[in-house]
Amino acid sequence: MRKLGAPVALLALALALSALSIHPASASSTHREGSSHATRIQEKDPRHDATSRRAVPRLRVKTIARGLDVPWDVRPIGGGQLLFTQRDSATLTLIDQDADLHHVQFPSNKVWVSGETGLLGLEIDPDFSTNHRIYTCQGWKLPGGHKDIRVIAWRLNADLSAATHPDLLIKGIQTVTGRHGGCRLLIDKAGSMHVGTGDAAVTRNPQSLRSLNGKTLRLDPETGRPWSTNPWRHAKNKKKRYIFTYGHRNVQGLAQRADGTLWSVEHGTYRDDEINLLGRGRNYGWQPGPHYDESPPMTNFALPGKQWPARWRSGNPTIATSGASFVSGRGWGALSGTLAVGCLAGERLMFVKLDDSGHLVRTWAPARLHGDYGRIRGVTTYRGGLLITTSNGGGGHSGVDKILWVHPRR
Repeated sequence: MRKLGAPVALLALALALSALSIHPASASSTHREGSSHATRIQEKDPRHDATSRRAVPRLRVKTIARGLDVPWDVRPIGGGQLLFTQRDSATLTLIDQDADLHHVQFPSNKVWVSGETGLLGLEIDPDFSTNHRIYTCQGWKLPGGHKDIRVIAWRLNADLSAATHPDLLIKGIQTVTGRHGGCRLLIDKAGSMHVGTGDAAVTRNPQSLRSLNGKTLRLDPETGRPWSTNPWRHAKNKKKRYIFTYGHRNVQGLAQRADGTLWSVEHGTYRDDEINLLGRGRNYGWQPGPHYDESPPMTNFALPGKQWPARWRSGNPTIATSGASFVSGRGWGALSGTLAVGCLAGERLMFVKLDDSGHLVRTWAPARLHGDYGRIRGVTTYRGGLLITTSNGGGGHSGVDKILWVHPRR
């Protein structure tokens, strides 16, 4: 195993948050993934409620790794070790118990990197301790200059220095320029794998049941076959068999609540990022106009059939919601049970409280994580807290990103 020379450190615990408050994010004039000309959003401030003020915990922030370039997804693998992907360099990296970084041998030269697509989603098998099996979602180079997006299972070798025995689970997720690559992975409590895909900025994809794009897909992570309870499991069209939900623009987050419900987080156009409660066979209503005209609403109720409304919307403009995970435990106080969501253009970590039926109650955004670390992408549950990846690199800016651990002050 080769130890990286890039700088990495564990810093002293950051100052605890003295309060939670909401600020509009800075306006952005640079065209980037999830960028907008302004990022104001109205959120409820718990300081207006005395009970909430007492119950909302103060948070601590620790830097786990620094000197990174667009770390897209990070996952714990046990024994105090973490694994993460970097989008543009298509590298897979291990953080050991001493917070040292090590390259994991991975066929980066086969990963197709362009724009929002590269080495993206990462998931760890529930039986990793015995089978060393992991899953990645990425762009992939094909003969003749062609490419697609695919999900591949790998086995890490004994010393965790190489990803071996590739097992292709699903292929043929369309990509054109790299825009709207989706690629979030989640293995749910039933053992099925969910794959969030983007529409590849192709008009027909979100509503087409012959396309894997603009969907959440559900499959068996051991065999790659469509999950047995998928709504169109026996369809003649093989792609249709994988579809769990459709009518999405660019799914960036997937999470399962303690009650078993499944949720997606999605990028909007210039408006209306969405958090959706997923359900078997549901249509979430995204259908751009001809030539990929993005002026229609994110959930277009004028389409045939039933469209399911979002449980939370950003309004106008977008804040580019991304990775998400539910938090739980006494230490989280009033935030226990909320959905923690990273925001790129909004440069914040947002906590979303939903009632038992899945309807919005309120949102919070900690001041310390609102702008201080820039664009926030990945959000993963870890040791009673959250692993956060920043996404300020790319476009000529390298080595500026971090992986953070955020947890309630004990």
